[in-house]
Amino acid sequence: MKILHTADIHADSPLRGLSAAGDAPVDELRGATRMAVENLVDLAVRDAVDCVVVAGDLYDSERDDYDTAVFLHRQFARLVESGIPVVIAYGNHDAASEITRRLRPPEGVRVLAPDAPETVVLGDLGLAVHGQSYATRAITDNLSAAYPRPVPGMANVGVLHTALDGRPGHDPYAPCTVDGLVTRGYAYWALGHVHQRDDIERDGQHIVFPGNLQGRHAKETGPKGATVVVFDGDRVVSATHHSLDVVRWVRVAVDAGGATDVDEVCTRVVDAVAGSPDVVDGMLCAIRVAVVGEMAAADRLVADRQRWTTQLRADLAGSSGRRWLEKVELRTCHPQRAAGAASDAVRAVRDLVAAAAADPGLQAELAGIFDPLRTRLGAEAGALDAVGATGLGPAGVAALLPEVEALLLAELGGGRRAG
Repeated sequence: MKILHTADIHADSPLRGLSAAGDAPVDELRGATRMAVENLVDLAVRDAVDCVVVAGDLYDSERDDYDTAVFLHRQFARLVESGIPVVIAYGNHDAASEITRRLRPPEGVRVLAPDAPETVVLGDLGLAVHGQSYATRAITDNLSAAYPRPVPGMANVGVLHTALDGRPGHDPYAPCTVDGLVTRGYAYWALGHVHQRDDIERDGQHIVFPGNLQGRHAKETGPKGATVVVFDGDRVVSATHHSLDVVRWVRVAVDAGGATDVDEVCTRVVDAVAGSPDVVDGMLCAIRVAVVGEMAAADRLVADRQRWTTQLRADLAGSSGRRWLEKVELRTCHPQRAAGAASDAVRAVRDLVAAAAADPGLQAELAGIFDPLRTRLGAEAGALDAVGATGLGPAGVAALLPEVEALLLAELGGGRRAG
C-alpha cells in the first residue's frame, strides 16, 4: 500500500518581494502554487497511490478567494475519480479562512473533525488515519495526547499540524515531542506546519514533515514537494521525497575575496550559480546571491551597483530566461576597512551614530532619514546597517555623503526634499 503525504499547500498564497523587481516573472510565480498542486495530483494518479493525506494549510489566511476553493475541489475530484480517497486535517491557516467554514469538501474527501481526534478507517486498504483539524488559528494544546490507540492489524497513520518541539520561524502550535508521538504506536506520523522537510525515524516509526509543496519566497529554498510512503502491512518500508515545485528559490554565497574589479565578481557569481545543486535546467529558478569577502573594489560594487547587477541579470537569464536574479546582498568590505582604518567620512557617520545612541528621538529621526537610501540601495548594501556604513570602503561612504547631506537638510531643515 502507498499513501501520498502533503502539507502546507497555501494555494494562491501571495508571493513576497516581487514589486521591487521590474523583471520578475510575476505571472509564472503567482501561478506556481496551483501548478504544484496539479503536479501532486499527477503524481498520485501516475503512481497509483492508495490514499492522499493532507496535514493542513491547504489555504492561506491572507487570501480568502472562492476561486481558490473551486480550484482545489477540482483537483481533489480528479483524485476521487481515480479511486484515490483523500483525508485532510485542517491547519492554522485553514482555520482562519472563511472558505473552510462555508464550503463542504467534494464527495470522497474526508475532513477530520475540529472538536476532538477521530479515526478514519479505510478497511479495504488496511489503513487507519487518526487526526484532528484546527478549530481556531492558534492551538496551544498538545492535540496528539488525546489521539486514539492504533487499530490492530492495520497501518496506522497520525495526521497533525504542529511545530513539534519547536522550529525557528514557526508558531509553536499544537506542541508535542518526538517521544510523545512514538508512544502512540503509529507506524507513520504525517505532520504539517514546518516548511522544511524532515524525516525522523525512531524504533521503526517515521515522523515526517514533507515541507511545503511550493516555495513562496527567498527563505523557502531548495526542492519542495511531497512524500510517498510505502507500507508492508502495518510497517513502513520507505518514505521518499518527490520534488513537485515549479519555481525553485535558490540562495548562493559568492566569495569576492581578492577580486580586482566588479567584472571578476560577476564572473564568480555566474560560475557559482552554474555549480549550485539547486539550480535545475528548464526550471524557473529565483536566485538570491550574497557577495561576501574583502576586496579593494568593494566601494565600486556600491557605486556602480545598477550597471553590474543589470549585466548580471542578463548573463544569468541567458537565452532561456529560466534563471531570474531575485536579489543581490552585499556583504563585502575594503581590506583597510576590515583592518579598522576609517576615513573622516566614516568617523563622521560613526560620531552621528554615537550621539544617537543616547538620544531615542534622534534615533527615530535618523531611521526615517535613511529610509529613502535603504529603498534605493537595499539594506543589504551594508552602508545602511545600523546607520553606520559597515561593509563599505571609505571611498564608498564618501560617495554616499552628498545624498545623505541632501536628505538631512530636507528632513531636519523643514521636511522639504532637496532637488
